[in-house]
Amino acid sequence: MGLMKKLRAELVDIIEWIDDSRHTLVWRFPRYHNQIKYGAQLIVRPGQLAIFVTEGKIADVFEPGQYRLETKNLPVLGTIAGWKYGFDSPFKSEVYFVSTRQITDLKWGTPNPVMMRDPDFGNIRVRAFGTYTLKAKDPKILLRELVGTDGIFETEEISELLRSIVNTSFADVVAKSEIPVLDFAAHYSELSEEIRTMVMERVDGEYGLEIPQLYIVNISVPAEVEQALDARTSMNAIGDMVAYQAYQLGQAMPVAAANPAGGLAGAGVGLGMGLGIAQTMNPSPAQTGAPTTPQSPQPPPAPPAPSWHIAVNGQTRGPFTPEQISGGIAAGQIRGDTLMWTAGMEQWTAASQVPLLAAFFQPTPPPPPMATPENE
Repeated sequence: MGLMKKLRAELVDIIEWIDDSRHTLVWRFPRYHNQIKYGAQLIVRPGQLAIFVTEGKIADVFEPGQYRLETKNLPVLGTIAGWKYGFDSPFKSEVYFVSTRQITDLKWGTPNPVMMRDPDFGNIRVRAFGTYTLKAKDPKILLRELVGTDGIFETEEISELLRSIVNTSFADVVAKSEIPVLDFAAHYSELSEEIRTMVMERVDGEYGLEIPQLYIVNISVPAEVEQALDARTSMNAIGDMVAYQAYQLGQAMPVAAANPAGGLAGAGVGLGMGLGIAQTMNPSPAQTGAPTTPQSPQPPPAPPAPSWHIAVNGQTRGPFTPEQISGGIAAGQIRGDTLMWTAGMEQWTAASQVPLLAAFFQPTPPPPPMATPENE
């Protein structure tokens, strides 16, 4: 196996990197014992840089293009290797290719909520997530600080560090911005640029990297705060709450009246709704806060209306108000033979025999006879 590698190295004289990955930052050209022959062809494609490293020192750097490796093309390497009388063939050197294009589709997000002080909600926790792009800015610093002797260096090896830096920058920017939570969406671009600038201050000189783009995709609040925001939005959309309540009551009354299972309770609910609408549409001065005017003495309150009880299947139901009784009679739920009782009565009596209720059970007169046309 070692012999095959050696023979392949002797035959191949093209040094290049065909990058078919999406997240590789640095790739080392594999060569048997790192031997490079005189006149070898070096191909550096757009979006790449080639760096020669020998004896642990960074030597020459090549921009995109095609080169024939000669003494004049490797001045730094020749100085380090001590080529006093020209090119030594073969010579030993490591060749690293560095991707200088933007690596996209990198994501960041806050692993834990960030506390901030909001003018509307007080102390509140927010989360955020977004995307960013990464690019090698100074390949020499990148090799020295992060790559070392790795044959392949990908973004996954530094993504955790970058996400931590972005999250810290996000917390600093949001805390200092004093922007209300409800206005965050209108300032995404501004906040994104401030975070990107702060991240760049921490990674460009130290790691040789650049963050060309960084975007905030969303800033969210806890679920309970979202519910409060939804409730506030709904109230603002309703506008006149009094009119809305009256509308709801009016819509519910026909449903309650048409519910046969509601019985007399449904009649009572309908009566209560009617009173609620009356109070809503005509509030008292005490409810509206309007000043009250002196009034003449009012008559004493009327005596309380009698409360009624009915017998249904051997069980007593009630008490019911006269209005509920009349509603039950009109709905056919109280018939003439239904046993009734109220205070002052000696015993249970059929409804049609109770003087106060007898009028409800009078026979309905038949329709009048139709008039016959006179003979002309």
